[in-house]
Amino acid sequence: MASLHRRRAAVCLVLMSATALAGCGTAVPEPAGSTPAAAVSVALNQSRDQYGTQAILLELTNSTTEELSVTGARVESPLFQGSISWTSANTPLALPPGQPKALPAVLPGPACGDVDTATPVATVHYSVNGQDREVAADAHDPFGILARTSGELCLAAEAAGVAALSLDPGLEPAADGRTAVVRLLVTPTGLEGSQKSLTIESIDGTTLLAEAVEGAWPRNVTIEAGGDATELRLPMRAARCDPHAVAEDKVGTLLPVRIAVGERRGILKVAAPTGLRGSLYDFVAKACSG
Repeated sequence: MASLHRRRAAVCLVLMSATALAGCGTAVPEPAGSTPAAAVSVALNQSRDQYGTQAILLELTNSTTEELSVTGARVESPLFQGSISWTSANTPLALPPGQPKALPAVLPGPACGDVDTATPVATVHYSVNGQDREVAADAHDPFGILARTSGELCLAAEAAGVAALSLDPGLEPAADGRTAVVRLLVTPTGLEGSQKSLTIESIDGTTLLAEAVEGAWPRNVTIEAGGDATELRLPMRAARCDPHAVAEDKVGTLLPVRIAVGERRGILKVAAPTGLRGSLYDFVAKACSG
């Protein structure tokens, strides 16, 4: 009989041990700072104001049922040399459930060698109910902003080693006000280790400016790194005259220059200096009212 009691006690002990082991995953609290990956999602975007600049938007969406207090967010991508980050200056960002909010972030320098194009990873720091949390998940880039911007920055860096491209601040309007000439200045730099030349294949119009009918823009112009400065004259006309064209313009004075340098080929956006921007807006307004 005593032997039977001992066997029963042993069985009960084994069952108790198995139950305890089965419950280990829920009995022990998860480490502070961990959270389900779906708590906050991050998508990448870019406003019209940021287009042509080294900046993007980190769009955060709270997938929980409670308001979160976000203190920081960063995205890591092999296309860039450092983190793409946003940090709250003083007060954390209130992120209500299901209401996306966009945070501006400055892009670091691009990684221009043979880089991996792996999916970028986002990390968000926040607190909920007084507890600090962290979530890490893939960042969604539906418009390919990181690849495009990194490519543009690498193209610009390689081109800058050969020559600097800029727009002369002066505008030359025609007597009738229907056309005007913008001058693209090309100044060779010949930096050590750079390419020997670049080619300006063509120049595109913008939402505001187009090639004048009787003034073809230059094509396939080769610039030598050790050559002389060059001035390319671009006769222009107003590309559109609808009333909101100038009022809502964000990129109409960024001149798209198609270039080839080394193994790279793409568009280099040359921004009009402040004085020229104002002159171009005045030109379009007058040309459209004539």
